Amino acid sequence: MIPTGYYLFVSLALFTIGVIGVVTRRNVIVILMSIELILNAVNINLVAFSRLVGSVEGHVFAIFVITDAAAEAAVGLGIIIAYFRNRETLLADEMDILKW
Repeated sequence: MIPTGYYLFVSLALFTIGVIGVVTRRNVIVILMSIELILNAVNINLVAFSRLVGSVEGHVFAIFVITDAAAEAAVGLGIIIAYFRNRETLLADEMDILKW
């Protein structure tokens, strides 16, 4: 049986990589992938603590987070494709369509 601390360490590593990716990258697709890493880190925590306590609520909540991440990816990629067709760029610094 793997100790819970190992799961937390892997989750911390994924969360750190995701936050660094969101903060430092300019490409919107890489930012969305980093957000997915953050959500996967949260899922690992939910399942690890649910297993530690012995209940299934964490597993159920992790499934809801997975479905929410899939919907976020689908909508986000649709918006990115539509934006790329109009502006021909995916750099977050150049996305100022809502600014005056």
